[in-house]
Amino acid sequence: MTRAVEAPVVDVHAHVLIREIEDEVAGHPGLHAQQELELVRQGTESSAVSGRMVADRMSRLTDIDARRSDMDAAGVDVQLLSPSPSQYHYWADSGPAWTVALAANRGIAATVAEDTARFLGLGMVPLQHPAMTVAALDDALDRGLAGVEISSHAPQPDGSTVELSDPRLEPFWARAAQREAVILLHPFGCTLGARLDRFHLANTVGQPAENAVALSHLIFGGVLDRHPGLHVLAAHGGGYLPTYLGRSDHAWQVRPDARGCAQRPSSYLRRLWFDSLVHTPAALRALVAEVGADRILLGSDHPFDMGVPDPVDRLAAADLSVPDQYAIRTGNAEGLGLVPAGPAGTAHAAPRGEHSQ
Repeated sequence: MTRAVEAPVVDVHAHVLIREIEDEVAGHPGLHAQQELELVRQGTESSAVSGRMVADRMSRLTDIDARRSDMDAAGVDVQLLSPSPSQYHYWADSGPAWTVALAANRGIAATVAEDTARFLGLGMVPLQHPAMTVAALDDALDRGLAGVEISSHAPQPDGSTVELSDPRLEPFWARAAQREAVILLHPFGCTLGARLDRFHLANTVGQPAENAVALSHLIFGGVLDRHPGLHVLAAHGGGYLPTYLGRSDHAWQVRPDARGCAQRPSSYLRRLWFDSLVHTPAALRALVAEVGADRILLGSDHPFDMGVPDPVDRLAAADLSVPDQYAIRTGNAEGLGLVPAGPAGTAHAAPRGEHSQ
């Protein structure tokens, strides 16, 4: 018995490496400076391990047949493809930044076009140049992409930082809400620097910390109040924020400087979406308890080593109710328009019994 055509399994957290971007930035002094900074942040050992990991998985980042094979093995029908976060290149001045954004949008759209039954896509915007973000978002959407991927912040070339609450991003948030674009929040790089330069802490601690900071900017900065129609999807289950918002609620109650949002911070969890990549059944159950199963979508972080090769099985291991599993596997993606129209997404569906109930 095969899955019903109306119930494809959708993975919303899967990455592609776009060779055109690497060609565009090769040899640029800004790239070298960024690589030196990442070496400090990651440390020598973790940087070496990551380099070998990416080299080993390059075919799965670039070859569509290898990707489909992985999807079949995992019981995934549809992937929402986004650029590898290493390709943000927020160090770039306006000229190369625009080139990178357009290359990302073209590259993802071209990959999606190779198999529209199994792929949808997200492009990029040059977040470090807020005035360019609306045009880049429009470019991505006009190419048929579902939205764009952004990091938790953007270090500008002059040394300052664009936080997600930055007033200069208001036109971007307004356009994203107007056009119902999906914004995938996926951090790359942690500003805690060399304190996390060993044991892979830059990722295991840094990524969830960056998620928490970025989401806090959206909440406390009133962005979600001003733009209630935003579709922000936080990778890695939103990091540390969803299960520790009691402290934020307390600050909102007792401190006037923490009253930038209209309601208690925890109430905004119901205005956000989260992927399921939290690694353990207990953590996924905790996320469901905090945000609701109707705000969580399946995510794997394919094909990186900090992702998981079996997101469907991990969802089943959390022992959620049948309706909750369906919502995370399929229903919430449908609600956000992240399922190809018609029978797309199920043409290669595997037997139900092999992967989930």
